[in-house]
Amino acid sequence: MPRIDETRPFQPLAVAVLTVSDTRTAEDDRSGDALAERLTAAGHRLLWRGIVEDDADAIEARLRALVADPEVEVVLATGGTGVTGRDVTPEALHRVIEKHVAGFGELFRFLSYQKIGTSTIQSRADAGVAGGTYLFALPGSPGACRDAWDMILKDQLDVRHRPCNFAELLPRLREHEPGGRGAL
Repeated sequence: MPRIDETRPFQPLAVAVLTVSDTRTAEDDRSGDALAERLTAAGHRLLWRGIVEDDADAIEARLRALVADPEVEVVLATGGTGVTGRDVTPEALHRVIEKHVAGFGELFRFLSYQKIGTSTIQSRADAGVAGGTYLFALPGSPGACRDAWDMILKDQLDVRHRPCNFAELLPRLREHEPGGRGAL
């Protein structure tokens, strides 16, 4: 049974929140607000927060800049994961990631199905790893962001979560690179 191992100390992660939208501003970005509030309440550091338009090149450029920042450990992108013509966040994400974390989107849709039924099929929530940074693409609704955090990310970004979690793997994400830990 999953649990929090209280014998281990909590280790805060440095997180960036990227909202993808043509219409939202810092004043009305409720999805970004939900993520920022939850991650800081959990003890993590909000290192950066911003908005980029629904444009695959712009999203890719911002994701690459965040991955290149050695302080950023996790990027939570919200918005642009639907199926309309302007929804291009997953395409931009796939241009950046080195390893796909398929289970994230699958688990998100499974959990979401319990709340919104078959409408969850319209979400292309996804995740991957690039340059030692975790990248998550979440739907743009505040409810979906709360669900993703509360039911998946809160535990997976907590090094105390057992039996395993994403946070404890951070030091090993770059071991495939020349000079990385575990390199030959």
